[in-house]
Amino acid sequence: MQHVAVDLGGRESQICVRSPEGKILQEGKVTTRDLGRYLKSQPQSRVILETCAEAFSVADAVLGLGHEVRVVPATLVRSLGVGARRTKTDIRDARVLSEVSCRIDLPSVHVPTELARQRRSMCGMREELIASRTGLINCVRGWARTRLLRIRMGQPETLPRRVRATALAQRDGLPEYVERVLVVIESLNEQIALADKELRQLAQRDPLCERLMSVPGVGPVTSLRFAAALDDASRFPTSHSVQAYLGLTPGENSSSQRHHRTSITKAGPAPVRRALVQAAWSLRRCRPADPITKWAAEIEQRRGKCIATVAVARKLAGVLYALWRDGTRYEANHASAKNAAAA
Repeated sequence: MQHVAVDLGGRESQICVRSPEGKILQEGKVTTRDLGRYLKSQPQSRVILETCAEAFSVADAVLGLGHEVRVVPATLVRSLGVGARRTKTDIRDARVLSEVSCRIDLPSVHVPTELARQRRSMCGMREELIASRTGLINCVRGWARTRLLRIRMGQPETLPRRVRATALAQRDGLPEYVERVLVVIESLNEQIALADKELRQLAQRDPLCERLMSVPGVGPVTSLRFAAALDDASRFPTSHSVQAYLGLTPGENSSSQRHHRTSITKAGPAPVRRALVQAAWSLRRCRPADPITKWAAEIEQRRGKCIATVAVARKLAGVLYALWRDGTRYEANHASAKNAAAA
């Protein structure tokens, strides 16, 4: 089996083809859009890619043509020799990846399905809309403070109306440059509402997300984020591996006789972790009688509120994985009922 290393680029990609013995058979540039056509003409090969924006779409095309694919993590390629001695070119990168592939079976990241990538993009676009709105709201509030205006507290959706009411009651009124920002905020409010509706309908139509949302505090965004991140629950043997994958487990910095446990590793996808933490806050606030909330209250007495909430987020990750694995819905007293049946 020959080894085809592809250093992907936005327009053109560098290719290095080696025989199983490691001899370079072909090198050159190929238009990234024509990679599928090029690989179709090649015998069965192992195609090596580095993680980037185009990697997963190319990986889908490679798998569709019957080739093997390895999407190498960007954090690993430097240890393989890419960019060694502060010299990095497309030709050298492709040569290094193809040469290493001839010697070892390179590890590959999970190639997510098209559905998982689509859901991730939908949630990401919504978050960008919210971030843009937050920046504009902070800008308007900063202007109001320079004019000694006190804007009443309220939801982001009502901010333009509250700012206009407060500013127009003053002698100077509302400047045109502030009005333009308020108009943009109103437009963003409309688009965010449409995005929320789209995600809510998508989650309600999906049987998996519908079961995940049976957990208190877990809404459409959290369920979609979680399902898109794991993509395939069979990849994880236990709930602890899911928690570690999402970066919700404590780290460790120990050496020799020194043993030190650190805060959570934050090694996984940050948007999923943020969504789970928000779900944990919602669960603790809205379901005080839930067993998880009571368990968190005991931790809070020893370690504080923030650490207790992160512990709830970690537990939620395990609960969501168990529901996915077992095809069940959330039951608050499941553990108590199970222990009583065993007794």
